[in-house]
Amino acid sequence: MATAIGLIALGAGLAIGLGAIGSGVGMGLAAAKALEGMARQPEVSSNLRTNMILAFAFMESLTIYALLIAFILVGKVG
Repeated sequence: MATAIGLIALGAGLAIGLGAIGSGVGMGLAAAKALEGMARQPEVSSNLRTNMILAFAFMESLTIYALLIAFILVGKVG
């Protein structure tokens, strides 16, 4: 039983950890490329900004899903 609780806790930690790392790296790369595109073509900056904000929202929602899964796993411990 103690092994199962430990594995659930490990799974919860990995879920939020990997979700946050993936989202952070993705946001960094997306922002870098969007800024590079805005610097090269200033006339499309409003379109790029809109698409970048939308992509950030999708990436952040994946992090929130990972947090939800971590909460569900931790709830199984108690």
